[in-house]
Amino acid sequence: MSLVSTVRVSVKPIALLVSALLCSGLTHAATQEELEAKVQALSQQLQELQREMAELKTQQSQPATNPAAAGSPTQVLAATPPDQKREPTWFGYGELNYSRPNGDSADATADLGRFVIGLEYAFDDRTRLMSEVEVEHAVSSADDPGEVEIEQAYLEREITGGLFAKAGLFLIPSGLLNESHETTRYYGVFRNLVETAIIPTTWREGGLALQGRTEGGLRWDVGVTTGFDLSKWDSSDESEGQESPLGSTHQELALARAADASAFGALNYSGVTGLLLGGSVFTGGAGQGQPGFDHSKVMLWETHARWSPAALQISALYAHGHISNTAQINTTLVGNPVLIPENFFGWYLEAAYRAIERDTWSLAPFVRYERLNTGSSYADIGPGFTPVPLADQKVWTGGVNFSLAPGVVLKADYVDFREGGGDDRFDLGIGYEF
Repeated sequence: MSLVSTVRVSVKPIALLVSALLCSGLTHAATQEELEAKVQALSQQLQELQREMAELKTQQSQPATNPAAAGSPTQVLAATPPDQKREPTWFGYGELNYSRPNGDSADATADLGRFVIGLEYAFDDRTRLMSEVEVEHAVSSADDPGEVEIEQAYLEREITGGLFAKAGLFLIPSGLLNESHETTRYYGVFRNLVETAIIPTTWREGGLALQGRTEGGLRWDVGVTTGFDLSKWDSSDESEGQESPLGSTHQELALARAADASAFGALNYSGVTGLLLGGSVFTGGAGQGQPGFDHSKVMLWETHARWSPAALQISALYAHGHISNTAQINTTLVGNPVLIPENFFGWYLEAAYRAIERDTWSLAPFVRYERLNTGSSYADIGPGFTPVPLADQKVWTGGVNFSLAPGVVLKADYVDFREGGGDDRFDLGIGYEF
């Protein structure tokens, strides 16, 4: 109600009182004393009305104590009823593991492999923030093996039904594991070798992407992102480059060189119950404008399938990577133990069976065979200088996942390196997700 309306409502009964007094004086010839008493009462009511009007003017002229109440765009949010306010959603996962090699028990390790906390916040029904912070190996410092990293940090907007756009740091939709890497979602204590050495995990880039989903079970993804930086290659470190060619040149959006952009595309089909078919390709420049790395490009493609009839699950994946123009770079690295490979590949076949299922727990044995090579061929730089291709790694892994409760899993496995190096080992693990 406005101030004018308030004054009008308050004055009306006074006017009626004055009229009544006048009529009373004319018809009843009231004494002077009676009239003076009535006038005094009327004066008191007028004074009270003036006081109320002054207070009302003061309240309307004072600035709001809440900055959002002064006419800013956030004023509407400040007035939102409590039951309509949005709250952030917290989630997380982690893993602890124990690994004991057969060759030397002194190399046995126990580790808090990962501790991850995530936050999701919906600004409205179509716009959300997704973020994750990860701590690896429990302690992070200059003298410790751990590290702290942002695994995801992006904004997503639903453009229309089934079409989404996102910008920021996000996971590349490559393979079966990269987007579903929580320890409760895969078999074995550690992530499989192919989706660690050939497809780096967890692989994330900064950029823009579109995703579409259809009612028929088709999902497609396309995007433009940052890429790899070959100038990060350490030719003196045998373990890093040979363990994962792309993992060793991954930038993780940490002051990432961005002279060269990359692009990706992925298709996944799950329109048949229990079946998933898909594939992806990622390509882009990897020289990043650095001298001596001109025209170098990375391409990684993969295809995968998963069939889950009833309690059985069978998974398969093949991945192949190629780095172009490595001959020019490797000629400058001759004499070092690790040169940049031109090609690398890997594939695996895995079978798991939920042998026992109860209300809150289940037991699932599994077996997996992998074959991979992180240096299957090198560009020719002349006799005696061209590196000899690495031997294929052939690895068997067998074990069991025991789902103790929803979101909690106990794991045990044995890894047998048949060819290509590596120490056989026995692993134990605990994982959780919430």
